[in-house]
Amino acid sequence: MRDRAARYALLPLRVFLGVTFVYAGLDKLTDPAFLSASGPGSIGEVMRGVRDTSAVPGLVDQALLSPVGFAVLLAVAEVAVGLAVLAGLLTRLAAAGGALISLGLWLTVSWQVTPYYYGNDLAYLMAWTPLVLAGAPYWSLDSLIRTRRTARSSERSSERSRRSRRTA
Repeated sequence: MRDRAARYALLPLRVFLGVTFVYAGLDKLTDPAFLSASGPGSIGEVMRGVRDTSAVPGLVDQALLSPVGFAVLLAVAEVAVGLAVLAGLLTRLAAAGGALISLGLWLTVSWQVTPYYYGNDLAYLMAWTPLVLAGAPYWSLDSLIRTRRTARSSERSSERSRRSRRTA
């Protein structure tokens, strides 16, 4: 029982992060106030509000060059990362993307939160780390692809072995 629990230990984290990022991205894409350059609740207003307290104001300045474009890019990236992690497809790469999104949000939007543990972006950054390291070894497209490649490789090796025995 303990081995089975250890084997599937990352699955709840994968589901939580995947669902959360899909939801966050869709929430942004369907919020007309957020997808505006200015006004209450807009990405532009949020970015201007955190610019001077950000750890990396230059990053915020880049986002402010095209706030709506940045918002759409962020939302689409969140959905893509979330779906990939849920499916277990290119999980390490998707988790690295999620970690980068969380790092960027922590250094800009959540940086001024005091005490630091009230800001959730740092916790998300840390939550992505096990998936970056371990990927999705079970219940994933990655594991299905790996299993099929291994089977094909074994078949090819067996076939080569049979051929070499015939010619010897």
